[in-house]
Amino acid sequence: MDRRLPIYLLIDSSGSMRGEPIQSVNVGIAAMLTALRQDPYALETVYLSFITFDNEVKELLPLQSLESAQVNDIELPRSGATHMGEGLNKVCDCVERDVITSTADQKGDFRPMLFVMTDGAPSDLMEFEAAVQRIKGMKFSEIIACAAGPKAKQDHLQKFATKMVSLETMDSSSFATYFQWVSASIAANASGQQNGVGEDITLPPPPDEVQVVL
Repeated sequence: MDRRLPIYLLIDSSGSMRGEPIQSVNVGIAAMLTALRQDPYALETVYLSFITFDNEVKELLPLQSLESAQVNDIELPRSGATHMGEGLNKVCDCVERDVITSTADQKGDFRPMLFVMTDGAPSDLMEFEAAVQRIKGMKFSEIIACAAGPKAKQDHLQKFATKMVSLETMDSSSFATYFQWVSASIAANASGQQNGVGEDITLPPPPDEVQVVL
């Protein structure tokens, strides 16, 4: 069996993302899928999962191949809580369900990557703190957190991210640039894994619109 590169995207879908931000995220995701499908390494290896969190958590796309992945537009509630902790726990549940581990008889999947985007802070703080410890034990190759806009609380993201970036503005240009970088990062990982680089994946530097925090 071919080894897969599982990619999980956990996206804030709370009411504060209403309007241009979530429209831009939907456009950015579609553009990311198009770009990745033009990369032969990604097309052969990448499997994607999309999970959203607001006052409830939704698995929009269970892990499936890049070739067959179809992602519906993210829709938002009018208002409500931001259950980031529940979202992180859902990611852990999915990884435990989806990712094939290596055995004496076969090599399992490559280590998964996780991208988290939020414009706020978790409202389920007790679950969040517990989920932070759990997510750090899941052996992701990278956990890349994006703090979108001035109200995103970076200190919460720093508790679990291996890399952290921020977007100063939440306009279509910023989100488009961010998802272009996500696409390039996934493609770099896919290429590196197939060419035997192993754990030493070098991600492309973020563009100027995406500020590196951690």
